[in-house]
Amino acid sequence: MTKSTLITGASGLLGAALISRLASSGIPIIALYNSNPPSQSETASSTIRWVKCDILDVDHLSEVMQQCDRVYHCAGLVSFNPKRRGDLMRINVEGTINVVNAALQTGVKKLIHVSSVAALGRKRDGQTVSENVKWDDKSNPSFYGWTKYRAELEVWRGVAEGLEAAIVNPVIILGKADWHSGSSAMFRNAYREFPWYTEGISGFVDADDVASAMHQLMDSTISGERFILSAENRSYRSVFEDMATCFGKKPPHRKVVPWMAALVWRWERLKSSFTGEEPLLTKETAETAQQKVYFDNAKILHALPGFTFKPLKETIAASCDYYLNRL
Repeated sequence: MTKSTLITGASGLLGAALISRLASSGIPIIALYNSNPPSQSETASSTIRWVKCDILDVDHLSEVMQQCDRVYHCAGLVSFNPKRRGDLMRINVEGTINVVNAALQTGVKKLIHVSSVAALGRKRDGQTVSENVKWDDKSNPSFYGWTKYRAELEVWRGVAEGLEAAIVNPVIILGKADWHSGSSAMFRNAYREFPWYTEGISGFVDADDVASAMHQLMDSTISGERFILSAENRSYRSVFEDMATCFGKKPPHRKVVPWMAALVWRWERLKSSFTGEEPLLTKETAETAQQKVYFDNAKILHALPGFTFKPLKETIAASCDYYLNRL
């Protein structure tokens, strides 16, 4: 019997892009979701079976994984809210422990794990970051980054115990998803003519490119390696300007200086304590938005000679069209 390919976190931005790529190849897929599955009209395919399964449910996860020989571990929590440290630890670390253990126990052939460049450390202002950067607790106060680093250690443990696995470290992922959450909220802010910008620089990448790299790594003989996935290093200001232009909206025009950002994140923390909602800005995200960090994508381009990244302007234009058509 042909075994399936398992995708955890299949209802997210990256999971959806991965499903689209794999479904067109006719690969049987078991797509895991934790709360609400995507619209069946958007994901209808005879090759996809949606299963509600929490990766913290060890028994159910192992039962599902017995039907699979390949695993894409996309499930994870991205949050910089200090109040969600417990959730970050459970989902990102304990969840990955469960995925790795189940893969070892059920004889999975290969695992592709989605980490983050945050696992390489956030305090890298003015530096070019490659896969050789080592985590340093003293210079990296990001708890989110620490949980992704700890999750990577679990994958390396699995490799040491005989599991074939590779890790991808995406930068900020852009694509077509729910623009009320995650990195996709950048499009909503641009559409609403959010006036503020910073001069910070980061890497950006198309969700479809991340899915493509993961697919090619799965089909390769590569194991025991990790890869930064970044199409371009761009300023946040230029990215928001491109989004605003595609939407026909006014670009950001007010520069955020450090002292102003410090006031905003403190206000957001206070407001969050009363409303219970996620703060729009935290101390960590305020600091990160001011930093100029460059990411080196040479390793993945060398490992996968036929792989290329889409130009960021193309990604932004296609995504803006997607959101405009759904207004």
